[in-house]
Amino acid sequence: MRIFDPHIHMTSRTTDDYEAMYAAGVRALVEPAFWLGQPRTSVGAFVDYFDALLGWERFRAAQFGIAHHATIALNPKEANDPRCTPVLDVLPRFLEKDGVVAVGETGFDSMTADEERAFVRQLELAGEHDLPVLVHTPHRDKAAGTRRTLDLVRSVGLEPGRVLVDHLNETTVELVADSGCWMGFSIYPETKMDEQRMVQILADRGLERTLVNSAADWGRSDPLKTAKTGAAMLAAGFTDADVDTVLWQNPIAFYGQSGRLLLDDGTEAGETFEGNSVLRGERVAVEG
Repeated sequence: MRIFDPHIHMTSRTTDDYEAMYAAGVRALVEPAFWLGQPRTSVGAFVDYFDALLGWERFRAAQFGIAHHATIALNPKEANDPRCTPVLDVLPRFLEKDGVVAVGETGFDSMTADEERAFVRQLELAGEHDLPVLVHTPHRDKAAGTRRTLDLVRSVGLEPGRVLVDHLNETTVELVADSGCWMGFSIYPETKMDEQRMVQILADRGLERTLVNSAADWGRSDPLKTAKTGAAMLAAGFTDADVDTVLWQNPIAFYGQSGRLLLDDGTEAGETFEGNSVLRGERVAVEG
């Protein structure tokens, strides 16, 4: 089983997790920029974080044979803080960097006017930089947030096939399926979705435009949930090819639209960083 985890916050994980992920078949991942738990109080804090995602975290993943990509954005929770919103003016220079394969996570947390303004601006930035978009749907009022998300995608004029609406469940999957956007599902030990529910959605809806991720943030989570979902698919009668479609081909098809996937193992030795060899990923265009 080969796995491309399309949404996992490795900043919150240990090197043991990287080792276990590789052993389970993970060979590539996307780490979206997100809220770190402690409120950031300046744009400089975001700049340092983005630099760490694109430098240190890519290097750390490469030591365990995993190609690391990132998405960059002002997350919706911090879009409500006026100390953070000026980062929208800084995003363009990060959105041009190799290994940045989408704008994200953007979207809604509490569905405020400030969140909507930041969301619309980042949808516009995705169009300006020819990047896909990863959208966070709110934990509360999820159906209303998903409907508003899809309304804004249409109003900005983005092609639905370049938008991934994440953290879906049984109450929102039909809305996104009918829109033409990609459908993302986060598999957790206790919240969001579990493997068996995910398998049932795949059985009901098919494999098209569907991404499964482990998210794996600071709370109780499991970076092996992608592999466990693949095992649950096989136990339910799906084929090896079906599992490969969901866990490998679909993430490549979506993020490959950026033209920046680092799927040559990310393995070109570069300059030194803190005394170690740094890996320089090459831009790789992948047919979606």
